[in-house]
Amino acid sequence: MIDMTPEELITEELKKSLDSRLLEIIPFNVTIIDRQYRIIRANGRFEGAFGEWRGKYCYEAYKGRREPCVNCRAMKSFDDGRERVMDEVGLDRRGHRAHYLCHIAPICREEGEVSFILGMSHDITESKDREREYDIFFERVPCYITIIDRDYKIIRANNLFKETFGNPIGEYCYKIYKRRSSRCPRCPAAKSFADHGTHSAEQVGVTRKGRTAHYVVTTSPLTRDEEEIQHVIEISTDVTEMKMLEKEMLEAERLAAVGQTVAGLAHSIKNILMGLEGGKYIVSVGLKKNQPEMISQGWEMLERNFDKTTSLVKDFLNFAKGQRPEVRMSDPRALVAEIVDLYKEVAAKAGIELKGELDRDVKPAPLDPKGIHTCLTNLVSNAIDACQLSERTDRMVSIRTFDEKGRLVFEVEDNGMGMDCEIERKIFTTFFTTKGGGGTGLGLLTTRKIVQE
Repeated sequence: MIDMTPEELITEELKKSLDSRLLEIIPFNVTIIDRQYRIIRANGRFEGAFGEWRGKYCYEAYKGRREPCVNCRAMKSFDDGRERVMDEVGLDRRGHRAHYLCHIAPICREEGEVSFILGMSHDITESKDREREYDIFFERVPCYITIIDRDYKIIRANNLFKETFGNPIGEYCYKIYKRRSSRCPRCPAAKSFADHGTHSAEQVGVTRKGRTAHYVVTTSPLTRDEEEIQHVIEISTDVTEMKMLEKEMLEAERLAAVGQTVAGLAHSIKNILMGLEGGKYIVSVGLKKNQPEMISQGWEMLERNFDKTTSLVKDFLNFAKGQRPEVRMSDPRALVAEIVDLYKEVAAKAGIELKGELDRDVKPAPLDPKGIHTCLTNLVSNAIDACQLSERTDRMVSIRTFDEKGRLVFEVEDNGMGMDCEIERKIFTTFFTTKGGGGTGLGLLTTRKIVQE
């Protein structure tokens, strides 16, 4: 009989308990194999996943093979004594394909020789299936998808993006999307990095073949918590074809309106010609009778109808011609100041206060100054006319420009007579005017056309 102290007795009992239960406590599939790859021990989890193991080799139990695996990792660990982690594919007890993550560690004798290999594996089949589904979605979704890091470098992109814009890996997103050398202004990805939010924007890029591409991009951070965002996903929908159809539709509408305008133009010219004939007749009679008052009256009619002809022809040409916007960096505040100077005297003579409100935060921006100038002059002219028809004593027209959440806004406001529902419904109808013989009905129509273009 061997005498043992209480401490030694506890240690011996713990060792026996661990020897018999340790493999079952470990929350993984566990095997121990010898140098011939025979399984000499396995826990219940392994048996539940891969079936009966007794008398089998590891490659037989794990993968249903009859010979050792090519490039066997266990063999390398027997040789060099190193631990290894690998992603493997085998067959479960029902013969179904199983993905598992395996960690193998050598068990050495006191002299250092590796006698056994301990293998612990964890089933990742469900994760692999989801990963495969994600890859299928990533590649087959009919959108451009990129993932960028905090330096705005693309670390992954789907095939559609590569086919359209070229190989982007490691390149800056703004270089690949737009052939730019610096980050885009108002970048939606930058906003997602900053506020953890989802942002969308309409963008124009350049394909690898040099063609213009219109797309709507949505950016969202790849994170589930409030930690610093390391990556943002960009999903872009190509709307180039839609833009082309919109342009064609606008052109068709413009041409249809031109046809409609020609018909109305004939009627307007007829009325003007009648006015010219009347003025000519009065001047002729005044000359024959030597009556300066009749001559002056007839000449005033001629001038008035000549001005109508000039205004009508200019408005018609502006409306009828298709003109591409000439975009260049321009100062919106200078444009507003120019319009105010142009109409200040006209407004003052009519007893109307014309104010220009210039936001100091508005910076030079890419726009078509000629087109914007035409739009604003039409609006200010209409506003002054509306105020002249009002009985108010504090008549006022204001023109302002300001930045509204990244959008440049021009605004013309007046406190004139206003419009009822019927007039609002007709304001963009060709030749519709509330000015009687003083208007052509093309000003607002021209303004809308410029804005649409």
